[in-house]
Amino acid sequence: MDSTECMAGTIQLLVIDDDVKLCRLVRDYLKPHGFDVDFAHTGPEGLARAQEQGVQAVILDVMLPGMDGFEVLRRLRASSSVPVLMLTGRGDETDRIVGLEVGADDYLPKTFSTRELLARLRAVLRRASSQAKDGEAVELPIEVAELCIDPASRTAKLAGRILTLTPVEFDLLLALARALGRVKTREQLLHDASSREYEVFDRSIDVHISSLRRKLGDDTKRPRFIQTVRAAGYMMPRPGSEDLA
Repeated sequence: MDSTECMAGTIQLLVIDDDVKLCRLVRDYLKPHGFDVDFAHTGPEGLARAQEQGVQAVILDVMLPGMDGFEVLRRLRASSSVPVLMLTGRGDETDRIVGLEVGADDYLPKTFSTRELLARLRAVLRRASSQAKDGEAVELPIEVAELCIDPASRTAKLAGRILTLTPVEFDLLLALARALGRVKTREQLLHDASSREYEVFDRSIDVHISSLRRKLGDDTKRPRFIQTVRAAGYMMPRPGSEDLA
C-alpha cells in the first residue's frame, strides 16, 4: 500500500489553474485515490487559498491571470513549505528551472498523464512526510572543502554563505555528499532525493543538477562539487582530486 494511502483522512489538495476543464478532470481522477480537491483560478486567489491551514499539497500552473505562478510560489515560500507540483504549459526548460529555483518540489508539463500526476503527487507527499519524521534524527554536518551541509537543519553553506536551495536540490546535494567520491546513478539520486515513481528516461534530475551547479558556482569543466560521469551519473569528488584529473 502506498504511504499516502496510509495517511489519516483525506488529503487536501489545491489546484491553482484557470483551466476549469482541467481542474475538474484532476478532481474526478484524484477523488477515488483519497484527495479532496479544491480550485482557485487566479494567482491572487490561489496564493490566499494556499496559505490557509489544512492545505497539504498544491498543483500550480505557471500562466495565471492576476499573478503568474512563479510569483505565487515566491510569495508562498516566504511563509509555507507546503509541497508544490508546478505545471508548465510549454514544457520549456527555462520554466522548469525557474520553478525549481523558486521552490517547486517537482514539475509536470501540461501534457501529463493522470497516472503520472498521481505518482508525482504521492512522491512529494511522501517526501514531506519523511522529512518531518527525519527531523527527530540527528546527523552531523558534512563538510567538503568550504561547503557545509547540515542535515539536521536542512541548510547548506558555501564559504559561510547560506545557499537558497529547493527541497529536492538539498536532498540531491546531501545524497552526493554522503557518497563522497562515489558515483551515483540518476536512478539512485531520484530515489535518494524523492523516492518517487519515475520513468527510466526521466531527465528532471539534470534540471535540478544544473540549478544546483549554478548556485554552487561550479565550473562544469573543472567541477569542485558536482562532476558528471559520462554514461554513469554524478559524483561529488573528494577535495583535491580534481587536480589529479
